Amino acid sequence: MDPNEVPTKGNLMRAKNSLKLSRQGYDLMDKKRNILIRELMQHIDQAKSIQSQIDTTFRSAYQALQQANMEMGINTVETISGTLPVEDSLEIKTRSIMGTEIPLVRYNGIQATKPSYAFYRTRDSLDMARQAFAKVNDLTIQLSQVEISAYRLAANIQRTQKRANALKNITIPHYETLTKTISNALEEKEREEFTRLKVIKRQKRNKGK
Repeated sequence: MDPNEVPTKGNLMRAKNSLKLSRQGYDLMDKKRNILIRELMQHIDQAKSIQSQIDTTFRSAYQALQQANMEMGINTVETISGTLPVEDSLEIKTRSIMGTEIPLVRYNGIQATKPSYAFYRTRDSLDMARQAFAKVNDLTIQLSQVEISAYRLAANIQRTQKRANALKNITIPHYETLTKTISNALEEKEREEFTRLKVIKRQKRNKGK
């Protein structure tokens, strides 16, 4: 027998304390799970919105690009596209939501603000295409941040759910049973001790007569 299951008052106190802590732990896990689920739902809605914007902007970007190809020639547009700067200013930091590390992406967005070609040599369609593709780039970075966050939140929710289930279905019932068993055993001992003392008292009284 586990020494902690021996029916003593000390073990009963420990079992009750463990039961109390287990219930508190379950409540905390349940609250954490609900907070994470709400956060995940917000990220999912945000991801859907960004993806919709990307789809719309991509269509506009390709239409403008096709127009620029017709007006300026594919070779000219391709040559100009080679002058676009590479986005190398990405900086990734993190913040914590209930123990989940959420990425925060920061960058300069040079392509959106500084054209790499002279306006007098190009058409409006190229400017529109550049701006649209720059917006797609921005939205794609935002989407990647949101999707990674959603994935990490979902993984944390799964871990939290497992811990909550273990507390609810294993730990709490174990200590409930242990508390009840020890309590019943101690009550039985007290009844036996009370009966024994009554017998001893009766025997002494009979001897005194």
